[in-house]
Amino acid sequence: MNTRTDPVEGTTTVTEPDKKPNPLSLFEFWPGWIFYTPVVIYWILLGLRYRDVTVPTAANPRIVTGGLCGESKSSILDMAGPYAAGWIAPYTTFVTGMNDLPRALDAIAARGLTLPVVVKPDIGCNGTGVKLVRSEQDLATALAAFPRATELVIQKLIRWPHEAGVFYIRHPDKTQGEISSLTYKEIPTLVGDGRHTVLELLQRDSRTSKVLHLYAPRLKSRLDTVLPQGEQLDLVFAGNHCKGAIFRNGAADITPELCARMDTIMRDIPDFHFGRVDIKFRSKDSLRRGEDFEIIEINGVGSEATHIWDARTTLLEAYRAQFHHYGEAFRIGAKKKAAGWKPTPLWRGIRLWRRQKRLLASYPLND
Repeated sequence: MNTRTDPVEGTTTVTEPDKKPNPLSLFEFWPGWIFYTPVVIYWILLGLRYRDVTVPTAANPRIVTGGLCGESKSSILDMAGPYAAGWIAPYTTFVTGMNDLPRALDAIAARGLTLPVVVKPDIGCNGTGVKLVRSEQDLATALAAFPRATELVIQKLIRWPHEAGVFYIRHPDKTQGEISSLTYKEIPTLVGDGRHTVLELLQRDSRTSKVLHLYAPRLKSRLDTVLPQGEQLDLVFAGNHCKGAIFRNGAADITPELCARMDTIMRDIPDFHFGRVDIKFRSKDSLRRGEDFEIIEINGVGSEATHIWDARTTLLEAYRAQFHHYGEAFRIGAKKKAAGWKPTPLWRGIRLWRRQKRLLASYPLND
């Protein structure tokens, strides 16, 4: 019999002999233009129906483009009222320039933070440029890697071991919201055997061997290193699918308690109706109870219900989830528009998207 370890709970389960799950789904690493073409077509069709392709940008009207693109991460977190703020991991902002290290240390101390911290671009996407900073030297190196005048978020490193994406939807004419998706994010880890190099271990694994291009550049300095027996090496820090994290559908763990907690938090953020909340949490049991988690990021209209990247998800299920969520974004945006909020003009949205692309291209490789 084969066994596998549940990375969220640390329990071991038994699987049927010779029935190994596929390490990748059919579409998991298709080129973006192939996978998203039907989604773009669906968006355009909805735009024709609502007579405005930018309607979803009004779904979260106090956020730039509703969170579709070009929005500041810290500005969303800054909107939190006192209750919601109590669930957000402490953070500060910083702009690169001259004398970065002493200025950054002052900003960290002023917020009551201590190293280690996480440094990430204030305008970003898919974990690009996210850095784990453990020491002052790490901090100096990370800040120097960004172009001058780059706006950054410096946030407390949450020690809880698990990460998840919680997709929250609330229609403006409803008193309660819902969680439409829960995704667990797993960080792939190599375990040394004292004989094979990091590169050889990557090549021997059924999953990492198929997406070697995601890990090899980040581990360039260690590819020829032989890991001692039992030593573990995390392959990525940023919990993003396109950067190599593994996503698992956690829909079975969406409980009334978790829904109620998330609804109370998100209602304390003015006019927030649609998006994904990324959290770190202690355990599955505590998450089911709506306890022991901290918010590290809140994403708006441009975010996905990331359970679609679970290798067990079929292509039909993925598109069904995509169409449902973008349909909801249009429905909510239309209601906010009818209430007097204005969607982002198309050409302004395009300018912000282009600016975001330029910024992403300037950021260093994420950890």
